[in-house]
Amino acid sequence: MKTPDTQRPRPGSAILRTALRRNAGAMVWGTVLMSLYQAGETAFPIALGLIVEHTMQGRSLGALGLSIGALAVIITTVSLSWRFGMRVLQKANTTEAHRWRVRVAACGLQPVARDVDLKSGEVLTIATEDADQTADIVEVVPMLVSSLVAVVVATVALGLADVRLGLLVVVGTVAILSILAVMSRRIGASTQEQQARVARAGAKVADLIIGLRPLHGFGGNHAAFGSYRKVSRDAKRQAITVAKVNGTYAGTALALNAVLAAAVSLTAGWLAFGGQITIGELVMAVGLAQFIMEPLKMFSEMPKYIMIARASAERMALVLTAPPVTAPGPQRPAAGGDLEVDSVQYGSLRKLKFKVNAGEFLAIAVYQPRAAADLASVLAVNVAPEAYEGVVRVSGQPIGGLSIEAVREHMLVNPYDGEIFAGTLRTNIDPSGTSRTIPEAVEASMLTDVVALHRDGLDYTVRDRGANLSGGQRQRLSLARALAADSDVLVLRDPTTAVDAVTEQLIARNVAKLRRNRTTVVITSSPALLDAADRVLVLDDGVITAEDTHRNLLAGDADYCLAVAR
Repeated sequence: MKTPDTQRPRPGSAILRTALRRNAGAMVWGTVLMSLYQAGETAFPIALGLIVEHTMQGRSLGALGLSIGALAVIITTVSLSWRFGMRVLQKANTTEAHRWRVRVAACGLQPVARDVDLKSGEVLTIATEDADQTADIVEVVPMLVSSLVAVVVATVALGLADVRLGLLVVVGTVAILSILAVMSRRIGASTQEQQARVARAGAKVADLIIGLRPLHGFGGNHAAFGSYRKVSRDAKRQAITVAKVNGTYAGTALALNAVLAAAVSLTAGWLAFGGQITIGELVMAVGLAQFIMEPLKMFSEMPKYIMIARASAERMALVLTAPPVTAPGPQRPAAGGDLEVDSVQYGSLRKLKFKVNAGEFLAIAVYQPRAAADLASVLAVNVAPEAYEGVVRVSGQPIGGLSIEAVREHMLVNPYDGEIFAGTLRTNIDPSGTSRTIPEAVEASMLTDVVALHRDGLDYTVRDRGANLSGGQRQRLSLARALAADSDVLVLRDPTTAVDAVTEQLIARNVAKLRRNRTTVVITSSPALLDAADRVLVLDDGVITAEDTHRNLLAGDADYCLAVAR
């Protein structure tokens, strides 16, 4: 990762400021209500002290009734202010967490990848746990202010009884917060490391789930499990470290608060014994000493939560502030479907040059799988145009000057390992719900038998990653999705490797028929698809070495015949 410029504001701080600014209104109301709650809680022992004082002096039933009424008002205020204050703050907290989850997801789903060294599992952790913990700042600040209100009210009340009691609370509170502020920094650093290790464990799980079937196929599941156990053990050790730090912090805070409460109680008792404060003031002081432990505990824990929120915000900034891999142009491809690769050198491709005319069905027989992957990556704009030599033109326009969204609307490169999502056959074929060619796409991809096999037809439920479909069915479903998109230019890479020869023949004919007069490029070694193409290019060692129809190449090129004949 690139080291941020130390002269600029840290991205995590900017994220927290955004969260606070965006929820200023809710935080003001929440602070007012929670401060009212804390003030009411603090007023309760003060009222008890006054009741004792008046009862012992006047012994009036009217004064007692008035005091009881005052207690009822205090209790009602405490109950309602807590209920509505927490409702306002938790709603704002939940809404803010949702906003950051959407922001992180939007960054991951942008057509231009960001220059961030994070796997999908790590991004998932950032979009969930880190987003939630960052949004906690919306609730933490009002709770911090309201706790401070309780401490101030208690300090003033004790100071009015005796200045020494008020000073004791002030000095004790400052000392407690100074000690805990130092400890909270350790919590922030430990929490950030724990979140990073948990994210790495999540990324490892995602990778293993994707490769579960191949792992079982060659017996690598035990080694994979050992690899995951290692990263999970690292996450566990760091979680234990964080738990120890948190436990030390909480224990220290509780002990310091208890010492302060005991000091206030003993000092008040000593002052009452000496006749310097009244019995009612003693009752108030002891009650406040017991009560003040709770707001002090909350007040002393707030730095910890702020450091956790900041650590999570810093991790979100890894995604949100990462620069794009490439800067796309503003233009859109012109009407037409021609495609030109002009002297492209990237990976295993060596000055590759060819042109596909509009409306042509072109097949490319690639002898090296690496070259097929490199060509597909370049055409799909998964590789920034600046990362390779040469130029790719779509409808005569260089791809580097075009909007990535517009390129992908105009030219669809169907991935070799097309992902199948949980949902239905229909939602997998037409995720946006806008395609008008679903029946034609289903028929051309020979997915008709899968649709007919189930009573729900296209509404048949598909499990995550197509777990309830065979390999051939998943591949045909991916092909149907590509055909249903009905793009001007369609690039397919090995779309029939998991189907039988008879089905492959039918798919080749159907695709050629459906895509007639639409530009189609198939990167394949399938004889059926090669035979259905108008023209075949042979890509060997990164360059085009032959060009003709499939049958002419079979008759005159021994290497071609050996490579594609089955």
